[in-house]
Amino acid sequence: MALLDGVSLAILLGAVLVMAGILSSLLALRFGAPLLLVFLIVGMLAGDSGPGGIQFDDVRTTYLVGSVALALILFDGGLKTRFQSIRAVLAPSMVLATIGVLLTALVTAPVAKYALDLNWAESLLVGAVVASTDAAAVFLLVHTQGLRLRPRVGATLEAESGTNDPFAIFLTLMLVEFISIGQTTAGHVAMEFFQEAVLGTIMGVIGGRLVVIALNQVALPQGLHAPFVTTAALVIFGAAQIVHASGFLAVYLAGIIIGNRPTRAHNSVVTFLDAATWLAQIVMFVLLGLLVSPNRLLGSIGPAVVVALSLMLLARPIAVFLCLAPFRFNWREKVFIAWTGLRGAVAIFLASIPMLVGLSKAYLYFDVAFVVVIISLLLQGWTLGPAARRLHVALPRVDRGPRRVELDLPGQLEQQLVGYPVRSNSLFFRRGLIPSWSKPTLVIRDERILSPIEADPIAPGDYLYLLAPPERAEALDRFFVDMPPSTAPDPHLLGDFMVSGEHTLGELAEIYGVTVDGDQAKLTLADYFDIHLHHAPKEGAELTLDTIVLVARNIGGGRVNVIGLRLPEDDEKVPQLTRAQAFRKKLAEIWSSVAGV
Repeated sequence: MALLDGVSLAILLGAVLVMAGILSSLLALRFGAPLLLVFLIVGMLAGDSGPGGIQFDDVRTTYLVGSVALALILFDGGLKTRFQSIRAVLAPSMVLATIGVLLTALVTAPVAKYALDLNWAESLLVGAVVASTDAAAVFLLVHTQGLRLRPRVGATLEAESGTNDPFAIFLTLMLVEFISIGQTTAGHVAMEFFQEAVLGTIMGVIGGRLVVIALNQVALPQGLHAPFVTTAALVIFGAAQIVHASGFLAVYLAGIIIGNRPTRAHNSVVTFLDAATWLAQIVMFVLLGLLVSPNRLLGSIGPAVVVALSLMLLARPIAVFLCLAPFRFNWREKVFIAWTGLRGAVAIFLASIPMLVGLSKAYLYFDVAFVVVIISLLLQGWTLGPAARRLHVALPRVDRGPRRVELDLPGQLEQQLVGYPVRSNSLFFRRGLIPSWSKPTLVIRDERILSPIEADPIAPGDYLYLLAPPERAEALDRFFVDMPPSTAPDPHLLGDFMVSGEHTLGELAEIYGVTVDGDQAKLTLADYFDIHLHHAPKEGAELTLDTIVLVARNIGGGRVNVIGLRLPEDDEKVPQLTRAQAFRKKLAEIWSSVAGV
């Protein structure tokens, strides 16, 4: 009975720790503290050196939980990645994810050697452990700080963070093997890398396609689609690891394949994985916090701080600027990408590998990685928002998304029902705008179900359901969110919405229903300004596009980076003319009257 009581107590304490981590996130969100840091602190407080007094040194369990959590995090990241958004930045992202990780490790190694009194192989291992950025940390902090990154910057960080973990893990394993055995060859390293990368890619693509086929062909009971996909992701990961392929690369690619193809129950799968990855991160960080010994940490904290600062201020910037030199990134974007190289669970997870195989100085690697993560989350995490705004690479999210309801339709994969409450100050109600690819289908009013014709005119308080492709459902939010009030004297000056200059006229026409010539559909908005303005673009410059006016909001490198859309007012049929256009119109009227006389 004592054994059973011990198991019950472990379950109770584990649940309490996870619940404490979840509840502490409310405090962290209120004061802006990085959430991942909160979970680490909860684990430390529960450990043997904290008030909890829990004795925990099971590295094997920590590695197992960390592997599963990291696999789910990468799969979830791949599932949410739109291939269209990262296709244009694949080259710089892959360079950052491979050469960038290697350069970061190489620049960090000399500092680690002299600060920690290690040999060169051990110093390179320290550099490899802390070299990769953490996707979960980066985008969790971007979301909680209310930032909307420019498309190219956000896509680059997204693709780099998702693909640099496999290379960092490979580099760490090769160095651990070299330190353990004492010798290796360049040919062996190249063969291992080729095997992990190629086999990982093949298994990820094949595994993702098989999951898509199974989802669409097998009639699973309602509610089992999401657990099936989550389990399939772990099967792909485990199978790849067994054949010595990169399971982390395989599971990330499988997520991209599944997320970019029409499947059943897509929204329930995404929702389930959001919860699963959130719980996985909490459990992993709490376990890593339990594994830390503050008493042992005091002996190496000084050199570890030196390594952390050299990594953030020297190694990462050097790697980013060298890797992005061949690509068209301005210096502000490079500085922000360099500063956004946050370290998170991946670094501490990699540091547990030397402990698992029993390397000498294994706890030193773990302690250094822990200090690096703490400093990165504190210094970079808290300054991420101000850095983005000061460098003009992001715009704050001023709108809160409406309550969107998504319902899968049995028997087909191309459309789903998307529902919104109609607000009096929404773009849909005030302007009657709706994308051409969506179709209003039914309206719920006073607990009655009506067709759009029966409900016409649709009023605030109604619930409108539309047919839309699953991958575009989120794009409908902007039409049903409250339009922010303008504080400028002239509301026409700023525009109702802001979009990146890298979007095309065709994309704008598809969403806002404006007419664009076929030969101009592929032009970006920045190119449209370059072609039609007869002078260098300045903030406030305007161009007419059918029934809307484009307003230059931000200029960088001589091009328009951010554009405001000035939509027709309720009583407007055409956009307001600029002063120059009004002057030309007046001259034309005078000329017509003179010619008529």
